[in-house]
Amino acid sequence: MILIRKTRGLNLANFILKIFAFLSFLSHLSSFAMESNISKGPVNIEANSISYDRDEDTYHAEGNVVITFSGGIMTAESVILNKAANDALAQGHVVMKSEGDILEGDSVVFDIATKTGVVYEGKMFVEKNHFYLSGGKIEKKSEATYNIKDATVTTCDGDSPDWQLTAREANVTVDGYGILKHSKFLVKDFPILYIPYLIFPVKTTRQSGFLFPRLAYSRDRHGLDIEVPFYWAISKSMDATFYQRYMEKRGWKEGVEFRYFIGDDSWGTFYGDFLNDTKQTAETSGGISRNWTSDQKRWSFYLNHETTFSEGFYLRTDIAKVSDNWYFKDFSTSNYYLDHYSANEEQRFKKVSFLGNKSLGSLDSTARLVKDWQLYNLTGLISYSDDFRSASNEATLQKYPEIRLTGIKQPLFDTPLNFELAASYDYYYRTEGQKGHLYDIQPAISLPVNLGGYFQLTPEMAVKGTFWDRDDGVAANDNKHGDRKVWNAGVNLTTEVHRIFDVGGETMEKIRHGIESELTYTYATVIAQDNRPDFVTEVTGENNLSYALINTLTARGKGKDGRTSYRELLRLKLAQNYDIKEARRDVTSPGMEKRPFSDLDVEFDCVPSEYFSFRGRNRFSVNSGEWKQTNYDLHLNDRRGDTATVGYRYTQNSLEEINLSLKALITKSLDMTYVIRKNQLDGKYVERTYGLNYRRQCWNAELSYSDSENDRRFMMSFSLYGLGRVGGR
Repeated sequence: MILIRKTRGLNLANFILKIFAFLSFLSHLSSFAMESNISKGPVNIEANSISYDRDEDTYHAEGNVVITFSGGIMTAESVILNKAANDALAQGHVVMKSEGDILEGDSVVFDIATKTGVVYEGKMFVEKNHFYLSGGKIEKKSEATYNIKDATVTTCDGDSPDWQLTAREANVTVDGYGILKHSKFLVKDFPILYIPYLIFPVKTTRQSGFLFPRLAYSRDRHGLDIEVPFYWAISKSMDATFYQRYMEKRGWKEGVEFRYFIGDDSWGTFYGDFLNDTKQTAETSGGISRNWTSDQKRWSFYLNHETTFSEGFYLRTDIAKVSDNWYFKDFSTSNYYLDHYSANEEQRFKKVSFLGNKSLGSLDSTARLVKDWQLYNLTGLISYSDDFRSASNEATLQKYPEIRLTGIKQPLFDTPLNFELAASYDYYYRTEGQKGHLYDIQPAISLPVNLGGYFQLTPEMAVKGTFWDRDDGVAANDNKHGDRKVWNAGVNLTTEVHRIFDVGGETMEKIRHGIESELTYTYATVIAQDNRPDFVTEVTGENNLSYALINTLTARGKGKDGRTSYRELLRLKLAQNYDIKEARRDVTSPGMEKRPFSDLDVEFDCVPSEYFSFRGRNRFSVNSGEWKQTNYDLHLNDRRGDTATVGYRYTQNSLEEINLSLKALITKSLDMTYVIRKNQLDGKYVERTYGLNYRRQCWNAELSYSDSENDRRFMMSFSLYGLGRVGGR
């Protein structure tokens, strides 16, 4: 309720306008000049009394003053606005809350004309950065500058913060940096470190400046490893990051990442680095050797760009190159490509599609122009591949250009037939070996037939024509040109039956058991193709029968919010081929028995609850009675966040590896991790990593030690939330 003392000349409208200006100042203090909503709605004033003093030309709001406005509220014991001096004074535990930000003080003095003022015994909380700042005197010097005497800075909640920075004086620039002079770093109330001069970020938008460094130590590969990035906010649509990295055993590696955003339909990223590598190395891996006895000029670059011209019409480039085959082996634990890898491409500037570590066998660069229509797709592609498994890339086939036209399955005129089309042109190029032009066209016709509602029968016929033209210096009469035709015919039969069981559980109401079977017959003519160049894939005649059986259990239940949810509890798939041509083959020599049955593929996924999953991808040889491949993944977790993952990888005569990853929550604040990878074939450990992570509300510390095949790494990082992180992986 507003109580107004009946004083002659009281101008309540003028008083409210002054309150608007005063609140605008307070909003600047509490949210560091973030956009205020004060002027977007009405202002309501409540007080025990509101009066106007004509002689002093001042407005007075006395006793339990409450001023509410759009997005916030202010309370004080009294508010005085001096119209003549154009200043304001709020006293008596002044508190202002605006969109999560909070300002408190014993008193506030404000000059309305210059928008400057002072908060005495002030405290400020900035929600976006979760910053607490306090001082005996907080002075707003200008629109963007604040000076704080006897300052305290922390991001910790509570009256006794885990850490805080104190300083005789602090200067804060709006949306920029804070500077502490003669500061101390305190853990609880105990001083740990004296810092004569400290800069820390207090930003709500992009600003240029140094980012927190990355620190690591690698005993065998890099030695002491320090990287200090600098961020440059060029404009609203462009920015860049400069990387200065010092490796004790290799030298200085300099890199730059440039990002641009032309609009919602066009953006891109460019990255490049260079290193004069001083490390002398002699080793052999995968049949590739090196013996570096002098400095090596090493570099990499990456370009990702995308422009959408209209719906379904876009240009995309993904270009990556490195100086040598050993680049990702030497920098397999920390590089730009690992840090920006993303499998789902949800982040616009984080679209590296390959894992840049020592397991990378090749690197592809592509530029594609794509046009989609309702029933057709046209793609133009230029691609280049670097084969890291070969000492030279001269014999690696490259495609530039490649043009593909694809027509999806669609009705053929007004008939029950369906029509598909695939056509392509490729130019295969390499410095050493055969090269030339390749043309393919493959139309196909199918007829889906529904048999009694239980079976779907789809016969199909296709013809594939292939034409080539070599230009690698071969004589005109020596197979320079050629062609072949392959006729394909087949039929596909599918069916599915299911039954629903009512289990009546609280979280699981019903279970659906489905059985899906598929039988496919494929026939292709045998083609003589002795004159084909090696860039044309060989095609053999087919007379195959393939079959698959899929069992699924799907549960329907209700979550805690009452919404219906579905989860596939079990999926089991068995698939195999039967080669009729092999079964009819004449056996004339002992030891050459027929083997018409292919390996049996066994896939299963078992997810009975959100805390347990078990998956397998296996292959069994029915001819030898042995497993050729077995791959298992078991994952366990609980509501606390403890996790355990066990993986087993086996490929006959090639690989047998066990992977174990554990994460245990020792307490609410302490995690322990353990990762092990062991090669069972030679009994050696590929990797063993031990880690501890201790976290609090406003800080955390990580410690890890990793012992791999060719390196030992010790990593320690320490994070003060709101200020940044020191350390690295």
